[in-house]
Amino acid sequence: MSTTILPPPLKPGDLLRVIAPSGALREFAAFEQSLEIWKAHGYNVQVSDRIESRHGYLAGADDHRRQQLATAWHDPECRGIICARGGFGSTRILEDWNWQQNTADPKWLIGFSDITALLWSLYNAGISGVHGPVLTTLIDEPEWSIKRLFDILEGRAIAPLKGKGWGGGTVTGVLLPGNLTVATHLLGTPLLPNLDGVILAWEDVTEPPYRIDRMLTQWRLSGVLSKVRGIALGGFTKCEAPPNIPSLSIEEVLRERLGDLSIPIVSDLPFGHDSPNAALTVGVKARLDADQGILEIMV
Repeated sequence: MSTTILPPPLKPGDLLRVIAPSGALREFAAFEQSLEIWKAHGYNVQVSDRIESRHGYLAGADDHRRQQLATAWHDPECRGIICARGGFGSTRILEDWNWQQNTADPKWLIGFSDITALLWSLYNAGISGVHGPVLTTLIDEPEWSIKRLFDILEGRAIAPLKGKGWGGGTVTGVLLPGNLTVATHLLGTPLLPNLDGVILAWEDVTEPPYRIDRMLTQWRLSGVLSKVRGIALGGFTKCEAPPNIPSLSIEEVLRERLGDLSIPIVSDLPFGHDSPNAALTVGVKARLDADQGILEIMV
């Protein structure tokens, strides 16, 4: 994707809609507390009807969750869509979905984890979103991370993120952040974006090292990593091996499966399932400095 549209900056008073496109809502206290953060910043936040619906592990049947997205996306007064939580389910509602029906009126989509599928699908349609805290996790973020989210959405500059550089110089490319597991399950589907010139930014949670190894091996065998300019690695939270089972560490797996790609890589960046989860803009130009360990968004 050569050009990605940034939705207009948000401003206090704007209407934002909360949807649950993935897993069933469980963290009710955190949900309400995070909602108050948005309201304290002056936004008119409306929660979708029947957001507490359940269909097994899903936040309601596919049609119900798809309708939440459609109502928010096609509402001319709505300027942003906040996802309630991740889990699983967003790919199911993308089986019968087309962003192109309303790309003339882009609005911000905010979320991470399972929301990766929605963000990458929206990127395919040429529109940027924000890989950042969902409504059940925002309350756990440090003040600087909350400020960073609102700075992105309201059009202000943000600071670079600092991690651990693996060496290999500096590259610029299109930033494509997401959850490794969700992204892996987009391989071989129409939802996988064109990765030419992309800087992938991956994070994950509760995946033991052998499963991270399996996913990265699938990426290697698919051949698509040959198109990627760099990789930024965030948190891999609770990805330790079970006790008393022989295993490589998650750090060893990442080094073995990515370290020979001859592209700049930075790890230990502060984004992912464990706080802090620094917001990242999808589909914008970024600079990855693998000598200094810096990821910088260039907007």
